Order: sequence, then C-alpha cells, then structure tokens
Amino acid sequence: MQTHFSLAQLADPHVAEAEKILRTCVHCGFCTATCPTYVLLGDELDSPRGRIYLIKDMLENDRPATEQEVKHIDRCLSCLSCMTTCPSGVNYMHLVDQARVHIEKTYVRPPRDRLMRAMLARVLPYPDRFRLALMGAMVGKPFAPLLAKIPGLKPLAAMLRLSPGMPNGRAPHEAPGTFPAQGQRRARVALLRGCAQPVLRPEIDDAAIRLLTRLGVEVVRVAGEGCCGALVHHMGREEEAHAFARNNVDAWTREMDGPGLDAILVTTSGCGTPIKDYGHMLRLDPAYKDKAARVSAITRDISEFLFGLGLPKAPAPLGRKVAYHSACSLQHGQKVKGPPVELLRAVGFEVAEPFDPHLCCGSAGTYNMLQSEIADQLKAKKVGTLEALSPDIIAAGNIGCMAQIGSGTGVPVAHTVELLDWAMGGPAPAGFSGTAKAA
Repeated sequence: MQTHFSLAQLADPHVAEAEKILRTCVHCGFCTATCPTYVLLGDELDSPRGRIYLIKDMLENDRPATEQEVKHIDRCLSCLSCMTTCPSGVNYMHLVDQARVHIEKTYVRPPRDRLMRAMLARVLPYPDRFRLALMGAMVGKPFAPLLAKIPGLKPLAAMLRLSPGMPNGRAPHEAPGTFPAQGQRRARVALLRGCAQPVLRPEIDDAAIRLLTRLGVEVVRVAGEGCCGALVHHMGREEEAHAFARNNVDAWTREMDGPGLDAILVTTSGCGTPIKDYGHMLRLDPAYKDKAARVSAITRDISEFLFGLGLPKAPAPLGRKVAYHSACSLQHGQKVKGPPVELLRAVGFEVAEPFDPHLCCGSAGTYNMLQSEIADQLKAKKVGTLEALSPDIIAAGNIGCMAQIGSGTGVPVAHTVELLDWAMGGPAPAGFSGTAKAA
C-alpha cells in the first residue's frame, strides 16, 4: 500500500511503525473471508482491509478520529484471524492497537460510553473490585431485559446477563507462595494469577497447579503481580496498559534474577498474547525494553508448556467426546493450535472441532459487553457449530470464551487443563461427576 507520510511525521516512532505495516498490505482481500465482522455484516469497512484504509487516512492526515473510524474500529474484535490468513504478513494487531490509542486521545465519546468504559477499566482488572461488582450484578440481573431496550444502556444489560451469580471468594492459591514439585523437580515456573479468572473460575488454576506439581514442576505465585493489561490495552488506554506491564515485568524479573524461572505460564490465552508482546509494547522505554523482552521470551500458554514437557499415559480412557473451541488469542495471537488438541487426544478424549474453528465466539475481552448485538450473533453461530458435534463437554483455553459460550449452551464448558487434570487422576470439572465413563 502506498503511503504519503511526511518526514516530520515519520520522525515519530509510532507513525514510522504504522507506515511500515501499511506498506506491507497489498489489498489482496484474503482477510475478508476470515474476518468475523465482515462475514456477519458484509460491510467492507468492517473488514481488516477496510479498517486499514480508515486508519491510514486518519494517521496520514494527522487528524482526530471521526465517528466513522470509531464505529468500525470499535467493531473489530482483535481476533487476529486476518493475521493468520494474510499472505503478506501485515501486523494488523499492532496497527489497530495504535489506532485505538489515537482514538482514545483525539475522540470525545458520548458521556454514557465514556462512563461504561471507565467503569470497566476501573473494575475488571482488580479481582476484589470485580467480586463486589458481581455481587451488585446479582441484584440488577432481573432488570437486564428492560435495560436492553434502552439503546444507551445495552452494554450494562449485557454485563448483567453475563454475570454468573455469586462470585467465588479468594482461593488459597491466589496468595504469593510456592507449590513444590512431587518427586524430582523438572522445572520451576510462575503461574499468572490474572484478574477475572480467579473470580469466575478459580478451579482452573487449582487444576493447573495439581497437574504441574504432579508432573514434577514447582509452581510459584509471584508477589506483586497483577493484571496483564489486556483489557485496558484494547480500549486504547495506553498509559494504564503500560503501567500494568511494567509492574508485572518488575515482579517476574525479581523472580527470574532470584530463585529463577524456566517459564511464565498463562492459563488465560487472552492474557498470554499481550504478555508475549510486552517486548514490543515497552520497546521505546529504555528502562524496560530489555527486561520486557526477557519476560516475553519465556512466557508460554500452559498447553504449550505441557506439550513440550510431555504427559504420561492416563490411568484409564475417560471415553468422553470433547468439542474443542480454539480461542482466537491462542490460535491467531500466539499461533498455538495443535498442542491442546493433541494433549486431549493423548490422554484418551475423543476430540472434534467445529467446521468454523477460525471464527471468534464474540467474547474478545470487553467486546461482548460493548458490542453486545454483534457478540450475541457470533455466539449463536459458534454455539451452533459446537453443539452440532454432539459433545459431552466443550473445552477452551480462555476464560472469556468459556463464559461467552457457556452463556449460550447447556453443554458443560471446561478449560483444557481441567480435562487434562481429570484424565490424570484429578477431580471432574464442574458439570460432571465421577472419574470415568466406559470407552
């Protein structure tokens, strides 16, 4: 794509990066076939190629964002399916992230939109605040259908519909500490605590810690660690996202330089993608660029790590059919597609994937609240293709996907690591009883 940035503009490293990405695009349109919003809405401006044109015009002319750009960029899920499809290697992730920062700095949103985004940014990244919010949502949930009829309150209605009821209290494994390996130690890892997952499904990390320690891996909950920053990052709140990133880099660097770490493991793939990108995110910060690159270099999704570690043969086949949903942040953001499926099959599950595995379920962080109508349509399509497989259980590697899909189906939804732990002798995930079914 031809660009016309001035030399003065290109002196800004952010603009220079955007120009490099824009020049990589060759207008081929392959991305349109795998973009969930374009497939659903059929509007060129709701495709990656269309959004790239909007971003180019906005940045090249060095002007504030308009309502048109905000509308179509807000509709982007950041599922990154376009990056998997693109034959030219366009780094759409970094480009759209930069566009969101530009929007946040130059566009004044309507008051209700500003309030909703500010509330999400002040609540979701903080587990204790999130727990309190969920308790309040229990009171407001019956009013969700009424609020959904008021255009400006649809995001609030979506939040209430998605709320799971009484939140979980603090789990013992949330506190900083060490879980020793059983038998000879094979590795020492930090396990990201995160923010939303311990409130919604603490049993995921219960399963991860049981499985890892059983396999000879020492697990550390690192003091001082916090939210990965993804939620505010995708809302264009750059300074807040960088503050979260620096905090985590400091915490993990202390551990790496002290007792040492072989890996930083993540059980929420929506967190793993930005952490693996910390090196890029903080590349212009001389005090953090090297430390951030070190952190990114040893960060792994738990399925990646377990696949490399290898699992012993399961005690007995469980004889369950699993419909595997590949989270966008895992398959497109981190390029981890095969390991979860291969691990599940290796321990005895029958695994099937839907015919549209590349398409998003509509969760996408805060998307299912801020763009609830599109998210609900994507959820219905995804649930339909998963249920068509007639599974006993649906598996995914991201809490956002689990909550989104779970809100639209009666089939139990579990994290991949819960199923692996179950197969290796751990307790059954929620929705199941016992330990096995005859194969």
